[in-house]
Amino acid sequence: MIPITSKLPNVGTTIFTKMSVLASEYNAINLGQGFPDYSMDATLIALVNEAMQQGHNQYVHANGLPALREQLALKYNYIYGSAINATDNITVTPGGTYAIYTALTAILQPGDEVIVFEPAYDCYIPTITMNGAVPILIPLQYPNYTIDWQLVQQSITQRTKLIMINSPHNPSGAVLSENDMVQLQNIVANTNILILSDEVYEHLIFNGITHQSVLRYPQLAIRSFVTFSFGKSYNCTGWKLGYCIAPTYLMEEFRKVHQFNCFTCNTPLQVALAKHLSTNTDYNQLGSFMQGKKDYFETAMAATKFTALPSYGSYFQLYNYSAISDLPELEFAIWLTKTHGVTTIPVSAFYQTPTNNSVVRFCFAKQESMLAAAVERLVKI
Repeated sequence: MIPITSKLPNVGTTIFTKMSVLASEYNAINLGQGFPDYSMDATLIALVNEAMQQGHNQYVHANGLPALREQLALKYNYIYGSAINATDNITVTPGGTYAIYTALTAILQPGDEVIVFEPAYDCYIPTITMNGAVPILIPLQYPNYTIDWQLVQQSITQRTKLIMINSPHNPSGAVLSENDMVQLQNIVANTNILILSDEVYEHLIFNGITHQSVLRYPQLAIRSFVTFSFGKSYNCTGWKLGYCIAPTYLMEEFRKVHQFNCFTCNTPLQVALAKHLSTNTDYNQLGSFMQGKKDYFETAMAATKFTALPSYGSYFQLYNYSAISDLPELEFAIWLTKTHGVTTIPVSAFYQTPTNNSVVRFCFAKQESMLAAAVERLVKI
């Protein structure tokens, strides 16, 4: 073996892969990984087939199909009253995670500090460290996973380059409020601090709550990369198609990295989505559909010894298991898979230094038959 220096020396197989392998080994019902197991919209499938049949199978513009970017600009200008330019401010990407990686790589320099709230989606910190920057970790306040903005203010230094936010939040299902956005706006005012806002679950938000995108706030939008996912909104995670919105000066840097990494994305999918968006503007129905899944699962879980924590968005809900066991979260998740045939994800996996609040994450974006079968096993504990 030739010696190399790893850029991620402390990173191994992800918890999602480990738990899925364990689920397969023990024939467990897998409510760990965040993807739907039911069919997506047949209309979109037909539009993809139509696009391929009509010959849309070659490279499309590196920044994304112009017609799709136009539809996205219309969408966000309509929803938020923002002035997004389809040509200069939107780039289509192979998924939301790619968009996050590209945004961070475009602007981070060695020694820069990035404020990250934990528990955090697992790609954030590796991407920061690969770029030679330093993650500054701030814990969200259990059990509601809210942000201590005073602590954020205290954590800012001359090296602070960027603050990362995620709403609706993975893994907790928490959402940022209007007050949160105002607090963030006040903190970054008169600074050079940038923002990366991960909004892949923008439409999967419950109880009539209004999604507080940074695009609603001009003073935040002018310093922000905002990342989105078609896969999450339209139940097609395997498409791996998303996009980033940013002001022109930031998007220019984003595209410098993008052109040498991906260059262009799946053409027939973009053609199909452009047509779909031109006639389907009832975004609220996406959230109500997923809330039905969440409410079904939460009602069924009331018969177990698990205690639900509030979920206001995403595919996920956290449950406290302290009435069942005092095992640490990872050990409990393994025990639950092996002994009772239901697989979850320990929330401690979303922290750099594992915590133990006796909480695991369930994905409810599944067929009701699977959710019912899982609960049938869990009520026996």
